[in-house]
Amino acid sequence: MANKTESLSQFYKNKFDIEPEDLNVEDGFFNVFRIEDWIHAGASSSAYIRRDFYKIMLFRGDNCFHFGDKSVTVTGDTLLFFNPLVPYTSEPLTPDTNGYFCIFKDEFFESNHRLKLKDFDLFNTRTRPVYKLNKKALEEFSRLFEKMLSEKHSEFKYRYELIRNYLGELIYQALKLEPATISVAATDASARITSVFYELLDRQFPIESIHQRFEFRSPKSVADKLSVHVNYLNRAIKKATGKTTSELIFERIVSEAKALLKHTDWNISEIGYALGFGDQAQFNNFFKQQTQQSPSSFRQV
Repeated sequence: MANKTESLSQFYKNKFDIEPEDLNVEDGFFNVFRIEDWIHAGASSSAYIRRDFYKIMLFRGDNCFHFGDKSVTVTGDTLLFFNPLVPYTSEPLTPDTNGYFCIFKDEFFESNHRLKLKDFDLFNTRTRPVYKLNKKALEEFSRLFEKMLSEKHSEFKYRYELIRNYLGELIYQALKLEPATISVAATDASARITSVFYELLDRQFPIESIHQRFEFRSPKSVADKLSVHVNYLNRAIKKATGKTTSELIFERIVSEAKALLKHTDWNISEIGYALGFGDQAQFNNFFKQQTQQSPSSFRQV
């Protein structure tokens, strides 16, 4: 299986045989569905790939969702968030599954809001936002999805403005489910340099081709890119996160390595090269040090 990214245009083409030129601008940036309608239409589970759009799902049922190198089992009523930097899929949906999901581009949300989607921890690479809903929360989020569905199928001239507001309300209500789930603007030098470090690291991923190469395997390479001394970088990141620069880099490499080993047909040498290692032996040693198993044994599990 090749590792690739599905665009919103490809989503419509694959699922509905709709060509991009047949979509208006707003439809190309947002859509909302009932899961049961999706199942009855014969749609299959999505492939394990990244998408270049965001997704929010209110899922009612039992299933296992796969995010990057992690698998999360959900039961009952659950709210899930998916972002373009993390590949994902789920087990096949059963006929009794129901709920909602919406898909959208960042341009759709950000045209009406001061904050960018990447500012929210709901949509970053270091969290897997999966929230169990009580009865009151289920009613609230179901109401918002129904409002978006109603407006999506209406002829109201300003329906997408209303949908943007409902989408914003959905995101902000989700932030209330857990304290401090929005990134606060950096207030000191350590926080600022750490924020820039994370942004630089995130831009290196996803690895989508065996010809792509991760560039920042050492703290010095990151420091050089940011034009700061490596000791300053290390102190700032340790102060802000409690972890070393190397630990954060290694965690990100291991996470990507696991996803590539599990969900692509690339050979181990190709994966090691894409992640910046000189040869397969070097990659094998690194992976075993970090996970206590070899890449080949991990792939076989």
